[in-house]
Amino acid sequence: MKKILGLIASPRHLGNCDIMVKEVCRNIEEEHELLVANLYDYSILPCKGCYTCLFKQGACVLEDEFPKVFQALIEADAVIVAAPTYFLSANSSLKGFLERCLSCYNHIDQLWKKPALGIGVSGIEGKEGYTALDIESFFTFLLFENKKTVTLSGALPGEIFLDDKNKVLAKELAQSLFAPVQKDESGNCPLCGGTSFRFEKGNNVHCLLCSNRGTMTMAESGPQFHIETQEPGMFFSKEEALTHKEWLMSMKDRFIENKKILKKITIDYLKDGKPLS
Repeated sequence: MKKILGLIASPRHLGNCDIMVKEVCRNIEEEHELLVANLYDYSILPCKGCYTCLFKQGACVLEDEFPKVFQALIEADAVIVAAPTYFLSANSSLKGFLERCLSCYNHIDQLWKKPALGIGVSGIEGKEGYTALDIESFFTFLLFENKKTVTLSGALPGEIFLDDKNKVLAKELAQSLFAPVQKDESGNCPLCGGTSFRFEKGNNVHCLLCSNRGTMTMAESGPQFHIETQEPGMFFSKEEALTHKEWLMSMKDRFIENKKILKKITIDYLKDGKPLS
């Protein structure tokens, strides 16, 4: 039996994110068990950026409920993430959780290419901002395989199912979860499949999902992106992920080596500004 984790980044129980995840699972043909984790139900503190979890195999100095949810991610056979749009981006609970996931580099084998679906919900149609990019970034940094990420609209709890179009979408998502990824490079980054770009001078573009750069040309079918991998790579192989982990861990020795110089630079700003009281 497949174990599917529904990760809900919304303060609303039985809101549109919650019920869309459950509707998707109602349409999954494989025998499965759905476990639901609403991030607002758990005490998850902000990351301190100390890197302790890298050096101590996932042991975090913060004492909260993050390990419970992260362990569920590791043990799941597949993950469905749903987040509402707040101020044109995914609810901050998703980003806050992701920032605690630096220890994912100690679990590469368990996380690598884990199938994942993303669902972004905006209150106003077409006003989802970069919610989808936030969810896709979540999958990328956790080394998951993004089978499909979609956005839909509905402000009031249950509003997404006032007509059947989103139930049809739920069936399509369900069929995608354990199926091979259908790559469509028309309008997508050929490296990561991303659809969000920063357009720079000339025909230069910057993929905002994998952070690689290239150029764009126009064809009859639409824009074509020609993106090349820049060093260092981070997400396209287990080896790159391990190399990035080693780079992060090397910051400790780099800091010790340059501690006196860095302190001299920063201490000069100690008295600037008045603390808010």
